[in-house]
Amino acid sequence: MLEDLVAAAVAAGSAGAVYLAASSRVVKQYERGVVLRLGRLLPNIRQPGYTMIVPGVDRLRKVNMQIVTMPVPAQEGITRDNVTVRVDAVVYFKVVNPAEAVIAVEDYRFAVSQMAQTSLRSIIGKSDLDDLLSNREKLNQGLELMLDSPAIGWGVQIDRVEIKDVSLPETMKRSMSRQAEAERERRARVINADAELLASKKLAEAAGTMAAQPAALQLRLLQTIVAVAAEKNSTLVLPFPVELLRFLERAGAPAEPEAPEASGTPDVPPAIPDTGDGEAGIGHA
Repeated sequence: MLEDLVAAAVAAGSAGAVYLAASSRVVKQYERGVVLRLGRLLPNIRQPGYTMIVPGVDRLRKVNMQIVTMPVPAQEGITRDNVTVRVDAVVYFKVVNPAEAVIAVEDYRFAVSQMAQTSLRSIIGKSDLDDLLSNREKLNQGLELMLDSPAIGWGVQIDRVEIKDVSLPETMKRSMSRQAEAERERRARVINADAELLASKKLAEAAGTMAAQPAALQLRLLQTIVAVAAEKNSTLVLPFPVELLRFLERAGAPAEPEAPEASGTPDVPPAIPDTGDGEAGIGHA
């Protein structure tokens, strides 16, 4: 009789141990437990720590509450200004309602991934190339709003969306390089023109000052000679005054012949002198 009681106690203890092992569950700190009893959702969400379920009746689904970093595969599309680009992005999201994440959608990760790809292609078609390259913050906000609207019904909150890279065709890259080079060249020419204008004004003021004070021109010539001599060159450049050249030019020019004065008497040829031998000499007028 005693042996039967001991055997029954051992069997009960073994059954209890098996039941305890089958019903024991551990929920980690970053997880929440959703229990389905005979296919029906229990309202109580199991918190982190040790918990128990009814074996064979309950089913525990653990939902990760951490922020998930999901890369969005590169999507190829045509922008609003007819440029073919490839854009990839990354989505940061987390589960805020574990029950909705289990019941409302079959696989919330796959659903968020597909929605992100569709929204990214839509953003590419609505944007210009310049916006994709320089105004990404605004596009990120628009992409986040497009993802957050359906994700709320799945118990998921979109934390952040970032466009990672924009790939352009090689022809477009060369065109943009030429455009940037032309813009730099234009700015350089404008700067040079402004400098020439300012220098011409200063030179005009200096010329006016030197014209009023002739000694200033001589001092400037001496400064030029000193500057050239300081370079240790074998050739010495000596400035020559332009005024002296003009004076020499006027001095070396032939005098213009004077026009004969008009008179009332006609011109009389000179007389031919007599040479004494009966012949007249030949004279030159």
